[in-house]
Amino acid sequence: QAWADTVALNAVIPAGVESAIASLPPNAHPMSALVVGLTSLGSFFPEANPAFAGSGVYKSSVVQDQQIVRILGMAPAVAAAAYHLRTGKKLPQPKRGLSYAENFLYMLDSNGDVNYRPHPALAKALDVLFVLHAEHEMNCSTAACRHLASSGVDVYTSVGGAVGALYGPLHGGANEAVLRMLERIGSVDKIPAFLQSVKDKKEKLFGFGHRVYKNFDPRAKIIRKIVDEVFSITGKDPLIEVAEALQNAALNDSYFADRKLYPNVDFFSGLIYRALGFPPEFFTCLFAVPRISGWLAHWRESLADPDTKILRPQQDYQGVWLRHYVPVDRRSNHQQSLFGPIPKSNEEKRQLRGTYNC
Repeated sequence: QAWADTVALNAVIPAGVESAIASLPPNAHPMSALVVGLTSLGSFFPEANPAFAGSGVYKSSVVQDQQIVRILGMAPAVAAAAYHLRTGKKLPQPKRGLSYAENFLYMLDSNGDVNYRPHPALAKALDVLFVLHAEHEMNCSTAACRHLASSGVDVYTSVGGAVGALYGPLHGGANEAVLRMLERIGSVDKIPAFLQSVKDKKEKLFGFGHRVYKNFDPRAKIIRKIVDEVFSITGKDPLIEVAEALQNAALNDSYFADRKLYPNVDFFSGLIYRALGFPPEFFTCLFAVPRISGWLAHWRESLADPDTKILRPQQDYQGVWLRHYVPVDRRSNHQQSLFGPIPKSNEEKRQLRGTYNC
């Protein structure tokens, strides 16, 4: 409880961070806003920035803990500010006495009414999803966090870089891709044709397979139970029938079974997020907020490792070993076409039509 209270005490973001997010266009992707918010957050704590305080500032476990509780505490508010960039509503202040997930939903839905309280079952469902997404070994975004941290940069930039890696649709955007895939399929009767298209390399089967789990992802089983709990409150999503039929068809098809393609954590989570009323573009933010705890654990572990040094992956150069300089005007057309002309927008064309009176 003391830990939860300490995190809650650090839940209010600086006004400058809120202003930085609000300055983005309303149609900016929420993950872009999340990157802006988290990286700008570090500007408000220069005493904990190695560029200001020296490279040894993170040798103090107290300083480490301060940054961890700050980021964990403020991450939901930063994500909520990114959410309200689309709604145009003012970000409510966090409310004491609510759980981590409850406070997040409160900042999304309360409209500033201090008497508002999220539905406990929906808050619990989100809490379980947060736990399941909190950490999962050395993946793309975790590696990005540790890679940046190895340079000695401040932890806010390291975590912001990890969010940027998670932003990629091949990593954190998988649950959104699952939902769009189910929408494209549309109905149960179209599943056989879709699976044939997957076998013919014309479609991708999102939400199946995992680099670590070579059988059923245990997180997917837990999430499947939450689906029914959420639907009992929000109403059943018709796409759940498509999802279950697709899961059964793939599991009973030797093509997918032989390749050990089983449903993973992303397969049903998108349906829960949709039932909770989140727009698809916000799904990855719901992945990022809990995963920050995992990134911070790796960050702290890297600081304690005496063998940690700046990461510099090696390249295996396969190009020409020795070549002479060729003047630009004598280079081949192929070389000149490597960077082709950039088409001008109509706005640029209009500007170029103007003249200046000197």
